[in-house]
Amino acid sequence: MKLPFRGRSDTPEGAPSDDRMTLTEHLAELRTRIIRCLLAIVVGIIVLLASYDHVLHWMRGPYTHLCKVKPKLNCGDLTILGPLEGFTTRLSICTYGGIILALPVILWQVWRFVVPALHAKEKKYAIPFVLSSVLLFALGGLVAYYTLEPALDFLISWSGTDVKAQFQVSKYVSLFGLMIAAFGLTFEFPVLLVFLQIVGVLTPQTLQKQWRYATVIIFALAAIITPSGDPYSMMALAVPMMVFYVISIIIGRILQKRKRAAAAAAG
Repeated sequence: MKLPFRGRSDTPEGAPSDDRMTLTEHLAELRTRIIRCLLAIVVGIIVLLASYDHVLHWMRGPYTHLCKVKPKLNCGDLTILGPLEGFTTRLSICTYGGIILALPVILWQVWRFVVPALHAKEKKYAIPFVLSSVLLFALGGLVAYYTLEPALDFLISWSGTDVKAQFQVSKYVSLFGLMIAAFGLTFEFPVLLVFLQIVGVLTPQTLQKQWRYATVIIFALAAIITPSGDPYSMMALAVPMMVFYVISIIIGRILQKRKRAAAAAAG
């Protein structure tokens, strides 16, 4: 059985790969990619275990700053309510943080696994794909970090003036992680749109024509995806997505013009 998953580096532009892999070879390559991703995650976990106190101090930043600037909220320290909570919290932070640190390696391995099935002209986007994905995830995480403080302020204020805010460390870390994940993954939105335009699934004209429906869907998704459910986080998520939507259309038109120019020059 032959599968069209392996390509040659000298494949002419615009032509699919002529090389083939057997099912066994394909599964062996998949195993290799997975092992490399797991090793990168293990390295990330070890790095975070070695610097756990600094990482936790950084994660506490929004809550600590909120307690300082608004003493009327009567905030308390993060606490644990069980003997295993500290251990499980440390394990969660290091595991999910290790995945984030290994993200460049993971994305590269995913791209290298998918690329052989693409045309030669599409393979040149490997490095821009990985770099843009990592940078956009980091940008989303940064927005989430600075959005967390007003989100906590909004949520704590609903509890009343006579209630002391004292969170379990596991609950706080869980909210922090969900915010980073939600914003980071959502900020990959333009990469997906541009990729779909590159492979011909979408066109910039279609995206531009459907912008009204896209606006409604984006704000609805932002309201659903936002872990804290507060309006500040929702707007901080929806507005950049709208900007990314417009940027994706612009990039798609540029790529479309280049493709037409190349076709005209070749003809």
